[in-house]
Amino acid sequence: MILDVLSIVSIGLLIGAEFSVSAFINPILSKLEPIAEARATSLFAQNLGRIMPFWYGMNLLLMIVEGLIHRHDAGVSWIAVAPILWVITIAFTLLILVPINNRIAAMNPNGYSDELKQEHAKWDMLHRWRVLTLSLAFVSMLIGIRV
Repeated sequence: MILDVLSIVSIGLLIGAEFSVSAFINPILSKLEPIAEARATSLFAQNLGRIMPFWYGMNLLLMIVEGLIHRHDAGVSWIAVAPILWVITIAFTLLILVPINNRIAAMNPNGYSDELKQEHAKWDMLHRWRVLTLSLAFVSMLIGIRV
């Protein structure tokens, strides 16, 4: 029961943080002057690039433990889907989003070129697919815990 609450809170907060990047942070950043936008975007990319890998890994571990604890429950197949989707999302992130994020994080604020802006827009669009997949994993886990 305590693990269920911890898992739900941690995963829910991560998805909320990821959602807020596309829904609130990036639209606000795009309204800043180019140098300020570049500097803020780079800082967000650096900060989230340091924190998120650990948070993703911890939540994957929580999902796996949830699956082990609920392995005899009726909803175990729902719980089993959650870490599979999570691993797919991590692979997608490492292969596609991290390289874009690293280029954005390393950019010179004075050189926020149209190419980098386009990459940031591409990252944001792909990031929305990531949030959707994370949300599906979360819902699957919630159904599994509840069944």
